[in-house]
Amino acid sequence: MNQDTICAIATAQGGAIGTIRVSGPEAITITDRIFTPVSGKPLIERHPYTLTFGHILSPEGEVIDEVLVSVFHAPHSYTGENSTEIMCHGSSYILQQVMQLLIKNGCRAAGPGEYTQRAFLNGKMDLSQAEAVADLIASTSAATHRMAMNQMRGGFSRELSALREKLLHLTSLMELELDFSDHEELEFADRSELKDIAGQIEKVISHLVDTFSVGNALKNGVPVAIVGETNAGKSTLLNALLNEERAIVSDIHGTTRDVIEDTMNLGGIVFRFIDTAGIRETTDTIESLGIERSFQKLEQASIVLWIIDATCAQVQYNQLADKILPRCEDKHLILVLNKTDLVPDVSSIRFADLPSNTSVMPLSAKQKNGLSELQHQLMNYASLPDISQNDVVVSNIRHYEALSRALESIHRVQDGLSTQLPGDLISQDLRECLYHLGEIVGGTIETDEVLGNIFKHFCIGK
Repeated sequence: MNQDTICAIATAQGGAIGTIRVSGPEAITITDRIFTPVSGKPLIERHPYTLTFGHILSPEGEVIDEVLVSVFHAPHSYTGENSTEIMCHGSSYILQQVMQLLIKNGCRAAGPGEYTQRAFLNGKMDLSQAEAVADLIASTSAATHRMAMNQMRGGFSRELSALREKLLHLTSLMELELDFSDHEELEFADRSELKDIAGQIEKVISHLVDTFSVGNALKNGVPVAIVGETNAGKSTLLNALLNEERAIVSDIHGTTRDVIEDTMNLGGIVFRFIDTAGIRETTDTIESLGIERSFQKLEQASIVLWIIDATCAQVQYNQLADKILPRCEDKHLILVLNKTDLVPDVSSIRFADLPSNTSVMPLSAKQKNGLSELQHQLMNYASLPDISQNDVVVSNIRHYEALSRALESIHRVQDGLSTQLPGDLISQDLRECLYHLGEIVGGTIETDEVLGNIFKHFCIGK
């Protein structure tokens, strides 16, 4: 793959300036074939990291555009290969004409993420840093930007590197004992030292695993499930929170039959609101599937908004309490008394046996009364810490799964040391722990299928 020279438009359509990236062994030579500098030497003879002004010419000699071309020599480029970047006007016609000329002269159109994939394969970054490039592009808040920048700069990689060094030290001690197992009088490390090292490793991995809940919430938004009976006002509340008509509102019961999701930023925290189908007894197959999904989303949420119609509050609470409350034991529950504009005295409404983690908030979604208080409570419940660029926070599900498997392996090592298992069994668990940490940075990634799955979600040109 790396013998091909690739090209792609690296900027979004509609801007004043468009950039085309070219990378590969023949990048400078091919660019020279379609580019004529206004003065001076061709690109192949120019110094790297310079800009050259000139024209892109058609085969007939017609000027397609005036452009600036930057030149990068291997290995000192983003991909580690010879590269050029052609900056022209942002016309889609001009960009397509330049792309066609490059392809006619020997380039191939790049696939999604192929530039970053080449950077990884050429040793310019490890796999966790490569994945952080996509996170940086997709960042929507200061916190997600800081997480991605720290990971792209190698903060996560350095943490893993320190872990791997400790693991390798522990493994080497165990392997030496195995190599000289026929000399029982030789001891390279007492078990207390091995237990201490294993404990240090377990502590760091456990901390990284624990940061995933925060990292995932920052990256994808704090999940907030909106549940309740039909016509309680769930969709009206969603529309009021988002300040747009996102969900259909109707007096007809069972209007919402599938999950509707949208996000909004409150105080720098992204919340992912999930409007669910109204919960009721029904013989409608489609509505029943929607209700089943409502409970699934409730299980996945960290905050639950249970919407209750204040005009029949006690009835709705009694009907759904046994279905909703058991599912909210480890979650923040906000019981929202909606339609309070239709009730003369809200303070008279009382609920028995509410869990301690429950807040009761009266509001009118239709009149948009009480929304600011609800938003303030959501921010209090989210309580996400401030993230600096030096904080290592795991936000990638692939990294979380690999770290979880590594944690299981180091737990087996600790158990083996405590129960005095044979060294060869402990060594196997140590090697597994090293393998799973290697999966994160790419040290053990060998198949094209795995790499393809990671980079296929990148945008073209990156």
